[in-house]
Amino acid sequence: MSTQATLKKETTPQLVMRDAQDGDAGLILQFIKELAEYEKLSDAVTATETEIANTFFGANPRVHALIAEQDGVPVGFAVYFYNYSTFQGKYGIYIEDVYVREDYRGAGIGKQFFQALSQKALDEDCGRVQWWVLNWNKPSIDFYHKLGATPMDEWTVFRMEGDVIARVAANNPGKQN
Repeated sequence: MSTQATLKKETTPQLVMRDAQDGDAGLILQFIKELAEYEKLSDAVTATETEIANTFFGANPRVHALIAEQDGVPVGFAVYFYNYSTFQGKYGIYIEDVYVREDYRGAGIGKQFFQALSQKALDEDCGRVQWWVLNWNKPSIDFYHKLGATPMDEWTVFRMEGDVIARVAANNPGKQN
């Protein structure tokens, strides 16, 4: 009596990290909405697919993205742009968003985004890579510490939006209620 063993072929998921391309605006917006939901900021998303297409892929794009695809399925993105350090006299990379869909977290995809952007910074002689994180997001903060990133606790982030920008531009600053 002979028995035949059935061998299962083990496959390793294929992860591809690629630059976002014209035509990815809808996907980028979907990732933005998913990230906003995770951060409990869904009401803050006002971007449209047209605005994403124009700012990422228009005549003068100033923002870029990497898309992670596992076995051909989009699973996350990293949005970044260049800033400048006057003290270093060098450009830097500012990471606006990193997002990996929940079912794909814990597989090293986030780390690969940081590896890719760090390599880009080295290749382009950038002086730093930086980003913000919400204070309540302990899993991300722990991850950033493991990377060796340093929190910039001595800095306070300020922001102007909408009407405030218009008032300051018109030389009429001051808080208005």
